[in-house]
Amino acid sequence: MRVPRIVITSGEPAGIGPDTCVMLAQADWDADLVVAADPDLIESTARALALPVAITAYDAAAAPTPSRAGHLKLLAARCARAPVPGTLDPANARYVLGLLDRASDGCLRGEFAAMVTAPVQKSVLSDAGVAFTGHTEYLAARTHAPLPVMLLVCERMRVALVTTHLPLAAVPAAITADRLLATLRVVHADLRRRFRMSAPRIAVLGLNPHAGESGHLGREEIDVLEPALRTARAEGIDARGPIPADTAFTPRALAQVDVVLAMYHDQGLAALKAASFGEAVNVTLGLPIVRTSVDHGTALAIARTGRADPGSLRAAVALAIELAGHGAADAGS
Repeated sequence: MRVPRIVITSGEPAGIGPDTCVMLAQADWDADLVVAADPDLIESTARALALPVAITAYDAAAAPTPSRAGHLKLLAARCARAPVPGTLDPANARYVLGLLDRASDGCLRGEFAAMVTAPVQKSVLSDAGVAFTGHTEYLAARTHAPLPVMLLVCERMRVALVTTHLPLAAVPAAITADRLLATLRVVHADLRRRFRMSAPRIAVLGLNPHAGESGHLGREEIDVLEPALRTARAEGIDARGPIPADTAFTPRALAQVDVVLAMYHDQGLAALKAASFGEAVNVTLGLPIVRTSVDHGTALAIARTGRADPGSLRAAVALAIELAGHGAADAGS
């Protein structure tokens, strides 16, 4: 049985990323988990949490082996300054980005089957002079992916986004027929390729209340969304809508589709996080690699207190293993 090697970036060193990585190492996994982090940070975090962890240096030449409880395989990097829990330090911004670069580059060359990311703090990266709007955009640029699509997955629903980290006032101009059609193509292709859905059913939300009410509450549905949906359906994509956002997340509506495509960040993610915050997984579609992540932020106030919940990171790792297995099946077919 092939054992996938999954790299996990530990994220903002002053936040709960290191905590949840140490917590993750308290269980057995049917994958070779490699945590990218500062060794001193992981050791001090384990002491603060009073959790036993035997650290082994990562050896890229060694054969992957399943991870075992109490053991952590470490891909070492060094912070510029020793992190203080809960206190952001722009000096460590390059360390955070270096973890992402090493992990994504390793995935591109086949060293890792997937990457999982703990949360980073966008504000401190910006304070360090880095133009960083999010993991999704950064990894797309790093892997030369033309259109990344954010997908959140939980037990009850999947929600993808046409736009991600934009001010609400900028959203309508960003939603063009070409962008919507390109997004639908990515969602359709990756649900087939990564999630093994033969004919994914995509519910496309309207931008305006009541999906525009036949033009009385806005014309974006008529002028932009509907033409794109017609083209998508002509290409064999099961794109349904535009559907009013206020009824799309009822249990009955969700049972009839495989994914909801929202026009902007909070339109889709407010419903998903209300249903499953702390258990959902962020997946980036449209990349040449598998990348999953947590659904929460750095939680600076509770770093090293033992109060962090590792549930979302566990779910992200489990889904990365599943998706990596699909890729292995493709490679062997």
